[in-house]
Amino acid sequence: MKDIIRYVRAVQNGDIRKLVDKRLREFTALGRKSERALFKEICFCILTANYSAAGGMRVQEAVGDGFITLSEKKLAAALRKSKHRFPNVRAAYIVEARKHIPVLRSNVRNMEEHILRDWLAVEVKGLGYKEASHFMRNIGFEDVAIVDFHIVDFLVKHKMIVRPKTLSKKNYLVVEEVLRKLAHKLKMGLGELDLYLWYCETGSVLK
Repeated sequence: MKDIIRYVRAVQNGDIRKLVDKRLREFTALGRKSERALFKEICFCILTANYSAAGGMRVQEAVGDGFITLSEKKLAAALRKSKHRFPNVRAAYIVEARKHIPVLRSNVRNMEEHILRDWLAVEVKGLGYKEASHFMRNIGFEDVAIVDFHIVDFLVKHKMIVRPKTLSKKNYLVVEEVLRKLAHKLKMGLGELDLYLWYCETGSVLK
C-alpha cells in the first residue's frame, strides 16, 4: 500500500489537484439542486452503464430536459441521434424511473448513505451498485466508491486485491473497503480518491 500512497500523493501534488477540487465543489452544488436536476444526474448514470462517462456527458448535454419531458419513443430517438449504444433500453429505463422524481429530494436528504444506495440499486431500474454509487458521488456523497474495471485494474496492478470474477454486491463491498482504507491513509474521501485513481488510469478527470 505504501507505493500506491506515494503514487497518488505525487499526482495529488500536481496541477490536477485544482481540477479535482473544482469537480468536488460541483458535486456538492449539484446535491443542493432540485428534483429535476437530481433526476437528470440519475439519467446520466443510467446512460454510463456499459458505455462511458464521456459519452454519457455528451448525451446528457444534448438531451437536457428531454429526460423528463420526451415520450419513450422520442427519447430513444434522441439517444440514437446522440449515438448512444443502447437507445431503446436506456430510454425505457429513464421513462420508468420518472416515477421516483417526487421522492428524490427527500430520500437524498433523509436516508442514511447505505440505505439510499440500496434503494437506488433496487428501485431504479438501470442502476446497479456502481451506478448508484456514481450518482451519489456526483451529488456530494463522499463515502461511496465507484468500483468499475478501471479501478479494479488499478488495484490488481498494485496487488491490493485479487481480481473478482464478478462484481456482486458482496465483492463490491469488499473492494470498496480496500479503497476506504486507502482513502483513510491518504486523508481524503472515497469520492475524491476515485477522481485521482480515474486520472491515474485514464489521464482525465470527468464525473
